Amino acid sequence: MTFRCCAILACLLISFAPARAERGLPVDLRILAINDFHGNLKPPASGIRISDPTDPTKTTLVPAGGAEQMASLVKQLRGNHANSIFVAAGDLIGASPFLSAMFHDEPTIESLSLMGLAIASVGNHEFDEGKDELLRMQNGGCHPKDGCQGPHPFRGADFHYLAASTVVTETGKTVFPPYEIRTFEGIPVAFIGLTLKGTSEIISPAAAAGLDFRDEAETVNALVPELKAKGVEAIVVLIHEGGWPSGGYNECPGISGPIVAIVKKLDRAVDLVISSHTHQAYVCEIDGRLVTSGDKFGTLVTAIDIKLDPATRDVISAKADNVIVRNTLPKDADQTALIETYDKVASPIANRPAGIITESLSRLPNASGESVLGDVVADAQLAATAAADKGGAVLAMTNPGGIRTDLVRRADGGPATYAEVFASQPFRNQLVTVTLTGADIKAALEQQWHDPKRPRILQVSRGFSYAFDPAKPDGERIDAASMRLGGTPIDPAASYRVTINTYLALGGDNFTAFKRGREALTGRYDDEALFAYLKDNSPLAPPARDRISNRAP
Repeated sequence: MTFRCCAILACLLISFAPARAERGLPVDLRILAINDFHGNLKPPASGIRISDPTDPTKTTLVPAGGAEQMASLVKQLRGNHANSIFVAAGDLIGASPFLSAMFHDEPTIESLSLMGLAIASVGNHEFDEGKDELLRMQNGGCHPKDGCQGPHPFRGADFHYLAASTVVTETGKTVFPPYEIRTFEGIPVAFIGLTLKGTSEIISPAAAAGLDFRDEAETVNALVPELKAKGVEAIVVLIHEGGWPSGGYNECPGISGPIVAIVKKLDRAVDLVISSHTHQAYVCEIDGRLVTSGDKFGTLVTAIDIKLDPATRDVISAKADNVIVRNTLPKDADQTALIETYDKVASPIANRPAGIITESLSRLPNASGESVLGDVVADAQLAATAAADKGGAVLAMTNPGGIRTDLVRRADGGPATYAEVFASQPFRNQLVTVTLTGADIKAALEQQWHDPKRPRILQVSRGFSYAFDPAKPDGERIDAASMRLGGTPIDPAASYRVTINTYLALGGDNFTAFKRGREALTGRYDDEALFAYLKDNSPLAPPARDRISNRAP
């Protein structure tokens, strides 16, 4: 009886669709969107922080996320909508927790395919392991180095990646198609997908080699005539770039950042922009157009309802609602089975105990850009490379973007696990110890302000200290006299053995001064160094954040 009723309902919906168009009634389309999932198959410890309903001046932490609950929410939000599509705006993979990263993010691709994801733009993290590995994510097959590690052969994504602005320089063609057109009740809707033009500056130089990341607005605008020639009037942009709002997760009283200028440059034919990258949640109107973003790590699903005019085939209206993936949602059985299958393989490694931490180690920086976890990571890297046969390092520096999550003290007071350590250092970069002069070290520190609006403050190991003034001009922000190692001033002409990771050694994040390093010795992986440091120094208390001084007026 249930099947028969459903079949009758389906027939009614099918027969109703042409009637709506014939009568000139708007066609409703529900777009479900996510962004910056980063392989968080299990609920992230960070949850989502929202305004406290009982006191708007405060915030409260809501447990949220996880593929099991997200799949259920996606099904609920699809509901009985005759027209719906599930899309994403990049960084679905990369910088992932151990469960996904151990298998090169194959579990995440499978999970999102199971959920019915249809289209996704590439993000910068899609390129973490290079173009060829991203193509494998789309098309399937075993990893070229590690082979088939999972419980079954990897067949690739059921959804389609789009990369309108990412061009292979050798061929002049985009890595993936620039757009995809879907038709709803006879009305075509184009989805253009692209990543930020600055992608080459925030991925490894090796991964960016041979790729050209072009201007976002120019790329989209150049496609508009082509789409119009195909009869498309409704255009949705999935862009891996975003902004920083004020207000709650469904508000936007003010927003700044790159997305604002990009949207204002877009052709008026673009109706809706689904943004990402900044790990923020907002529902905005910019330049008369709806612009959304759904936080990070799968804590939100954005439900967007648009109305399409059967006569003009264009968007009449658009509204959005960011819906929290609460832990009270039922768990989707297919997702549970998938996670359990991979967990059986990963658990023996993931659950290895490291040391006890007496308090949570936060990655949040103070006014000087220094974080507790950043200090610990740098100390761990120095400890791993200080011995003469390991590099003879006297100083270690690491990039803040490589530290992804807090290391949270366990409620039972037990040791942190390898999986938790890995989550904070998920890129698995190898450590490289090089010889730099004191002048080279200062030059690298000056490059922290490559983008003055978003300085990238390197985290430094114990014994090294310096001061900066962000108001000074380029090349003069670091007080050379304040640079000290073990209390002794850094000599610009002297040589020092400095440990960095492979990403920085290649000039990642525009720290090109590190490429001057000589006598390189490559060592262990950064996550292994942190794991060993916690084990050797258990119980570990958070160090004081007193290595970097901000002399802002």
